[in-house]
Amino acid sequence: MANATSTIDVDSVTLGVEHFGDVTAPLILLVGGTTMLSWPDTLCTALARGGHHVVRYDLRDSGASTTLDPESPDYTLRDLAADAAVLAHELDSRPAHLAGIGVGGMVAQVAALDHPAAFCALTLVGTRPVAPGPVDDDLPDHDEATMSRLFAVPMPDWSDRAAVAEFAAAGAEILGDDPVAARANAERIWDRTPSTDPAIQMANQEGMVFSKLDCEPRWRERLPELAIPVLVVHGRRDPFFPVGNGEACAREIPGARLLVMENAATAIPDAVTGEVAAAMLSLRP
Repeated sequence: MANATSTIDVDSVTLGVEHFGDVTAPLILLVGGTTMLSWPDTLCTALARGGHHVVRYDLRDSGASTTLDPESPDYTLRDLAADAAVLAHELDSRPAHLAGIGVGGMVAQVAALDHPAAFCALTLVGTRPVAPGPVDDDLPDHDEATMSRLFAVPMPDWSDRAAVAEFAAAGAEILGDDPVAARANAERIWDRTPSTDPAIQMANQEGMVFSKLDCEPRWRERLPELAIPVLVVHGRRDPFFPVGNGEACAREIPGARLLVMENAATAIPDAVTGEVAAAMLSLRP
């Protein structure tokens, strides 16, 4: 059950990964949103104890993965989706259970659609079926009052670890997440970031690269093509991607199961990781 970190070369990039459990067991691949630390340790451990090889990884321009210029990425959402498929094959010749959280859920949706042979199950957590930017009219957008409060918090000195951690805690409290957990996670992200350059630190903490990605063409209309077991998990109190987005994913994917975390916002609280793990482990190809 010991976990280990490493890097894996995938085509032209290197991806930072962390392994939990038996490497010969069926693979659950967790797409970071954007860093791997968006997936709680407790959930990774629970999934591994359930008989799986669990791997969480950093997207490009975050964590231990290749970092070039997060302010001007030269790749697209579909490149990130291809990374997931190639990484899954590098880790295990069998199709993997793919899971994405937040913007990582967008990567996971496109990966499952574009590379169906690579994946046998899909979990989507706290995400939506359209790319960053203007939302479809029938989907709830970010809660305006919450976003106003969030944007009113002064930006920290991104080269100051303590200031960044305090900023993360303040943002978590506004979003409805645990500020203590957010502070600790921000410190871990800061420590893993390969540079103290403010732009790179900000990209790791905020996932700003997604606002600059080419996310075309749309994929929402293709969701009915998914023919694998799908679990959609969403926080009832999520003000960033309100729960109606998760409901839309579950409604438009044939046979998808929706699990609403009643007291959660954007993060997966430790109190419900057992329930989320059990739901993920119940997916059968």
